[in-house]
Amino acid sequence: MYESYWGLRERPFELTSNAHFLLLTHTHLEALSNLEYGAATMRGVTLLIGEAGTGKTTVLRKAFVTPERSDRPMTCALVENPALTRHEFFQIVGEPFGIDAAVARNKTRFLAELRKSLLAKRAAGENCVVVIDEAQSLPMELFEEVRLLGNMESATERLLAFVLAGQPELASRLALPALQPLKQRIGLRHTLAPLTQDETAAYIAGRIKLAGGEPSRLFSREAVAAVYMVSRGLPRTISVVCDNALLSAFAVGRERVDRQTVEAVAADFELTARCSDEPSEEATNVRVFPSPASKPAWRNVVARHLSRTARRVQ
Repeated sequence: MYESYWGLRERPFELTSNAHFLLLTHTHLEALSNLEYGAATMRGVTLLIGEAGTGKTTVLRKAFVTPERSDRPMTCALVENPALTRHEFFQIVGEPFGIDAAVARNKTRFLAELRKSLLAKRAAGENCVVVIDEAQSLPMELFEEVRLLGNMESATERLLAFVLAGQPELASRLALPALQPLKQRIGLRHTLAPLTQDETAAYIAGRIKLAGGEPSRLFSREAVAAVYMVSRGLPRTISVVCDNALLSAFAVGRERVDRQTVEAVAADFELTARCSDEPSEEATNVRVFPSPASKPAWRNVVARHLSRTARRVQ
């Protein structure tokens, strides 16, 4: 609607989990590295924790749905809505491994067919991963199924790895005594933090550039500071505020988004500012990394992060 007015090829702040717009801050790069490393080495369970809107689903899609490169072929079952019955869960998990939906209704048959498929894929050099988004919503019986499926091994190696991604409630649930056996299988853990002030400025600038625009022409520095204040550094909220600010400024014919426009949008969405600092002059040029396009991110950063990550595992 406003694209031509601002000189954009497309809207830069759509809320879909589009990996094209993934701009890797340090915390997102580390998260992506852990996910790739966990899948490449078939760690038992890799855990990704983050508040709603921190970018968990986008990072998951970058790692497993639209991977641009891989050292090893991979079959991935993606569970996006885990509020399922056991049979529905088995059906979603089994589909990428060629298991018929009717087989998923019988646990004995399902496990036998899954094991056969996993053995064949591992023999062919494929890694097999189940990724569960919004895992804090898993019913208790499915947490137990995850643990049991994670026990599937050949004589020499693990057959199936898991990635659990969810809000902080997931960590709280895994701390329950009943889930200690599953928690003990966590091999990698990362928490996605909200963006810093400079990272927020870089996020805004990066998305605008990817959409074909010039950041300084669209947002004043004061407007960027205001976006950070009202969004608390949450990427989803940043996108909501920026998209509506561009629309509002377009509607009244402003040359660019100013602080007053951002504050008006924040008032409409009942968002409250938390600070008054402004981003540094270099904020649109540093502290953010382009999405990797040629080789696995973990090969460059895993050595730096693994020792720190290991200390997080509880």
